[in-house]
Amino acid sequence: MTSYKGGCLCGAVRYEATAAPAYAGLCYCADCRRASGSGFIPFMGFAASDITITGATRPSEVPSFRGGTATRNHCATCGSIVFGGVIGESDSFTIYAGSLDDPSLFHPRVAIFTRDRPAWAEVRPDLKEYETMPG
Repeated sequence: MTSYKGGCLCGAVRYEATAAPAYAGLCYCADCRRASGSGFIPFMGFAASDITITGATRPSEVPSFRGGTATRNHCATCGSIVFGGVIGESDSFTIYAGSLDDPSLFHPRVAIFTRDRPAWAEVRPDLKEYETMPG
């Protein structure tokens, strides 16, 4: 079984997922672009029961597309963005694929919020596109 390991820039926050991601893709929404400082953010979703996260984090919260709150977690030491979700509350977590120890494990299948995509941030032709969130 493949193990998905990764963490922040300084190593204070670490995670390990012991199952394949339920979903993986690239998000082009304005919030993800601003949070990442890039044209999109690469993400993978894991069930909470399949992932262990260690280290002190600093959450940031913004309104979500579906009306709730989107929580992103940054390392409390170096500030790197590592994952989305609330420890102890969320039933799944979004890992930001740039934090993987082995980036070759990331295989995106979708591109979401393409309506917000800047012209210079291209969408790979092999990805299924959604203007907002899928179904």
